[in-house]
Amino acid sequence: MRVLVATDAWRPQINGVVRSLEYLASEAPSLGAEIRFLTPADFRTVPLPGYPEIRLALPSIGRIARAIDAARPDSVHIATEGPIGWISRHVCQTRGYPFTTSYHTRFPEYLAARLPVPLRWSYAALRRFHNGGDGIMVGSPSLEQALKAHGFRRLMPWSRGVDAELFCPRMERPLAFPAPVFLYVGRVAVEKNLDAFLGLNLPGSKVVVGDGPLRGSLQARFPQVHFLGTRTGRALADVYASADVMVFPSLTDTFGMVLLEALACGVPVAAFPVMGPLDVIGKSGCGCLDHDLRRAALGALSVPREKCRAHALTFTWQESVRQFLDNIGRAHASPVHAALAGG
Repeated sequence: MRVLVATDAWRPQINGVVRSLEYLASEAPSLGAEIRFLTPADFRTVPLPGYPEIRLALPSIGRIARAIDAARPDSVHIATEGPIGWISRHVCQTRGYPFTTSYHTRFPEYLAARLPVPLRWSYAALRRFHNGGDGIMVGSPSLEQALKAHGFRRLMPWSRGVDAELFCPRMERPLAFPAPVFLYVGRVAVEKNLDAFLGLNLPGSKVVVGDGPLRGSLQARFPQVHFLGTRTGRALADVYASADVMVFPSLTDTFGMVLLEALACGVPVAAFPVMGPLDVIGKSGCGCLDHDLRRAALGALSVPREKCRAHALTFTWQESVRQFLDNIGRAHASPVHAALAGG
């Protein structure tokens, strides 16, 4: 099976979408599939207004059509709802390529956090985008239920994995911060609700890993917090291994792969009881979910680290990729696709 993945999220961005696609490409050959990509690296780009760290691709219909034709895919998977995603969708529909999509980011909520755009407008556009394909892959049961309520159809589960060799417990802490260490990893942006964490009265140290448009202002407001910037690979694993609690203040994430990375390092999670943490932590006992984030953070200190590691090991990238490929097979074998293919 040859799958072409069209995505507006790509390196050098560091986020859950990019990491998921990288692991998809590395694991798929062992399951008999080949993954190719159509990314912003293939086009001229400009900085995204208000978020210059992200480059926005400027593709044309002709270039994307030629790229898809050249790839000769058995299926196209559209991972994002940006310019590459929308044009790829158009090409697939006009030229008869079967395609699926995935819903990674709660754009209506993100947009509403920045601009006075009604949620119903954003959801109407996204519903049109996703319902045009043969299936919509979602990362969690909570997200599936939420999208069903907004009229999305043909939803399919696609969970995530964790690199348990890279992210693992250590006997010694690589980084020395006054304990206990409360850690946040992710974008430093308004939708991540970082004020809810940084404003807490907690003992020890607060550490923030990541970058984004709010970093400068938050550093000025919270000078006692350790802002380490972007870290990846072993350097990121070192930070996790030096933490006591992973604090996840977001109210809008669909999954939260950083939660799995922290758990794999034996670090319990403190978060609000919302989509993402509810799906990853659930009733596992690997963290504390509470509407009082300070109470959750302090409560997580007593969670056994070995319990966190054991739970993380139930999420593997090979199973995630197997689920992705099975979804594509089921989507294109469905009566809906057969009817579309027949005209």
